[in-house]
Amino acid sequence: MDGLPRHLACVMDGNGRWAAQRSLPRTAGHRAAEAAVIDVIETASAAGIPWLSLFAFSTENWRRPGVEVGALMRLVQRAVRRHAMALHARGIRCRFLGDSDARIPGSLRRDITDLTTLTRANTRMTLTVAFDHGGRRDIVTAARSLIRERVPAERVTEESFARHLPHPDTPDVDLVIRTSGEQRISNFMLWQVAYAEWMFPEVLWPDFRAAHLWECLDAYRRRERRFGDVHLPTATRKG
Repeated sequence: MDGLPRHLACVMDGNGRWAAQRSLPRTAGHRAAEAAVIDVIETASAAGIPWLSLFAFSTENWRRPGVEVGALMRLVQRAVRRHAMALHARGIRCRFLGDSDARIPGSLRRDITDLTTLTRANTRMTLTVAFDHGGRRDIVTAARSLIRERVPAERVTEESFARHLPHPDTPDVDLVIRTSGEQRISNFMLWQVAYAEWMFPEVLWPDFRAAHLWECLDAYRRRERRFGDVHLPTATRKG
């Protein structure tokens, strides 16, 4: 459909509150989130959106209790193993944006590598999972790369800087959806979301489904994106 974002990103927020509302442990909310992830991936792919990014685990999330972090690692690994072949069959290229922290279990790192290798030639959609990700760290990584290459300061442009970011072929994000009603960036893809439209549906992530996504996409299509410009009516411009 015309007017849909080229690059859609989701900050998957509200798992803990979803569990608390049901008097369940926080890990139950993380488990319930898997269905929403698959629904969004399938809906975005069917709509023809070529780039989808999901914020799964931030550099700050390491501060959470060890029990919860361990459960998150196991849930991510289970999801990777469960859905790898289906994602591949749908022509989805999968990759991960983040550091390979030593605290990530070795078996999970291997599964992530296997998934990215399996799907790397797919072209229907690129799914980027921001895992152990921090937007500021990515910018620092790019700056260090430029310094190591001894690029003169006067030759550093926005374009050349972007080429040193992780996954430099990633286009700017057009639409970010953050569920649960919270209105924060949370250090997510800071460079890529510079001109993104933002939406903050109240629904918690485990309850987020295709219908909610389409509501956001329809609202996005009605927005006028100006990128700092001023779009005056034709009569006004002539005057």
